[in-house]
Amino acid sequence: MAQSILTSTKKLIGLSEADTSFDLDIMLHLNSMISVLTQVGIGPTEGFMIEDSTATWESFIGGDSRMNMVKSYLYLKVRLLFDPPGTSFALDAMNKTAAELEWRLNVLREEDQWIDPDPEVIPAA
Repeated sequence: MAQSILTSTKKLIGLSEADTSFDLDIMLHLNSMISVLTQVGIGPTEGFMIEDSTATWESFIGGDSRMNMVKSYLYLKVRLLFDPPGTSFALDAMNKTAAELEWRLNVLREEDQWIDPDPEVIPAA
């Protein structure tokens, strides 16, 4: 069964699937963070947008199990925007974990799609 990005994020935040009162807020934050991931090369190259609970993790990251950390990254970033923790210790820990996951996702993407930042220029004949 395909897992909804919106529904699973809501569950991690502590909201029930039936509670739709914050769906717009959560989708706004999810889409912002998905745009960040798209900029670093994660997800479909044409971009991705969540408009309801039908968007699935598989449609965003495919079947590559190495990309499962995207789920934790999006949860952390949405949680920090939607309902940040009350203590500076928890806030710092969540920020550091999100930064590490973003770095690891970038490394993973570079393993598969590395582009030479300084390509050799071949002179015209």
